Amino acid sequence: MAAPAPREATVPGRRTVFGTVFKARESGIVLALVVLIAFTATQNDRFLSGQSIRDILLGTAILAVLAIGQAIVMITRNIDLSVGSVLGLSAFAVGSLLRANQGLPVIVAVLAGLALGAACGLVNGVLVRFGQVPALVVTLGTLYAYRGAVYFWAGGQQINADKLPQSFLEFGNSSVLGIPWLVLIAVVVLVIAGLFLRNYRAGRELYAIGSSPQAAELAGIKVGRNTIGAFLVSGALAGLAGVLFAARFGTIDAAAGNGYELNVVAAAVVGGVAVFGGSGSVWGAALGALLLTVIGSALAVLDINQFWQQAIVGALILLAIGADRLVAARVAKALKKRDSHV
Repeated sequence: MAAPAPREATVPGRRTVFGTVFKARESGIVLALVVLIAFTATQNDRFLSGQSIRDILLGTAILAVLAIGQAIVMITRNIDLSVGSVLGLSAFAVGSLLRANQGLPVIVAVLAGLALGAACGLVNGVLVRFGQVPALVVTLGTLYAYRGAVYFWAGGQQINADKLPQSFLEFGNSSVLGIPWLVLIAVVVLVIAGLFLRNYRAGRELYAIGSSPQAAELAGIKVGRNTIGAFLVSGALAGLAGVLFAARFGTIDAAAGNGYELNVVAAAVVGGVAVFGGSGSVWGAALGALLLTVIGSALAVLDINQFWQQAIVGALILLAIGADRLVAARVAKALKKRDSHV
């Protein structure tokens, strides 16, 4: 039996309400970015300096990689709160590995971060699948477990840039045609994830699971296997983000990535990924990451208290959730009306 169509899918010649709304959400983010950047630039012309733009792109790259993994999990009607801790664990592990092996190629460090993150994600997925425990509870527990492991490993010490190979530090700061390597990696991850969710059966099955796990099961979709796979991908991308974090900042301690999970969830939700599953896209999540990064930079340039950044992010989350519920109610009403005429 064919997999049920995801709620955000479109049919030739016809758009779904969800598809239209989430396209509008992404367009709204672009408009908000344009307005915010234009206003901030008029108040401080340094905001559009080359270094400022570079810093924004580098900050967005790390957050976007995390948000892409989070979006994949949220599409299945789950959530991964452990991504910040996985980032910290991966960053410290890769830093320790490079400190002990100065001649290690950068690609080996990247693969090591991906493998460690994937292992953490696999643990999350297995606990959710076979423990029959809500993902919110499981990943809240692993958030503290992974963070505790980093603190135990670090023992109050930190890894400084002068202990890391020069090639690794150059990787975090070098560019190709003016575009930083970290940004290019984030774009590649985004394109691969976007194409997978849109063009491959396994990707569409994730939307079906998020729309209705019971219906997906009846349709022959391996709900448990796909759920584990979604958490594995999220963990792997968090591990990759840890490598990017280490390469960019050079100095790594046990607090690396602390608090990132809230911004990651915010980026996905603001970008149009429904907290109730089955809708959204990684493109929107990446735009959400860019918006949050620009907001943080703009408030710093305008010398506005950091409290307002948190307040604005909170307000954006509430607005996004409210919009999702409003759309869901309208869709349910439209379907009920259509069925009554059949």
